[in-house]
Amino acid sequence: MSSHLSWNILCDFDGTIAVEDVIDSLLDRYGRPGWEVLERDWRAGVIGSAACMAGQVALLDMSQDELRRHLAGLHIDHGFAAFVKAADDLGMPLEIVSDGLDHAIHAILANHGIGGLPTVANHLLQAGPRQWSLTSPYSVDGCRSGTCKCARVSNAKARGGKTLLIGDGASDFCAADRVDFVFAKNRLIEHCRAAGIPYAPIASFDEARELLPALLDGRLPPQTVLPTLAPNSQEIPA
Repeated sequence: MSSHLSWNILCDFDGTIAVEDVIDSLLDRYGRPGWEVLERDWRAGVIGSAACMAGQVALLDMSQDELRRHLAGLHIDHGFAAFVKAADDLGMPLEIVSDGLDHAIHAILANHGIGGLPTVANHLLQAGPRQWSLTSPYSVDGCRSGTCKCARVSNAKARGGKTLLIGDGASDFCAADRVDFVFAKNRLIEHCRAAGIPYAPIASFDEARELLPALLDGRLPPQTVLPTLAPNSQEIPA
């Protein structure tokens, strides 16, 4: 058994840290007509998330104050702050990797007393009193996402050690195929199960925090679903 493994943590935001999807909540409240068409085209695979998000953000009709008040009312997983502290205490670097909005991530975390986390996400820009635009500084040629999470996995691997992904949905599917282990919520559970990807299902960051010491010691958490290994195997694959 290996001991004291080095781990890098890549964590999704919307639906994983944040209780709800931030851009969806903004569109429901401030979106002008047409954003639903973009959503439908994205779900059908006609356009990628980068094109969908850029088009939807351009349809937001809100002031800066309205954005600030809206973000102040959004909640995060109640166990996330303790998870951040535990990861830091265990020497496991944590990076937020999101196909969402950088401004929203920073504002929501600050509202809950959390700051200073490295964050990779789309960049929200105010283009006018009630106009907004989006750029994607972490996009990659050939990837239709605004933030290429696979590229972030490659960066994490280049730092050495193993990589843990924490996520919940479609934007995490590709990256889940490339990491060493996954803590999965919601749709990501279904994807990992179907693809035979090692994962532990979690309902909250309280559960995720309790699993970290096992990973650090090279052991599999007891609730691990790992169809590629023999049922009695207790070690993380090399």
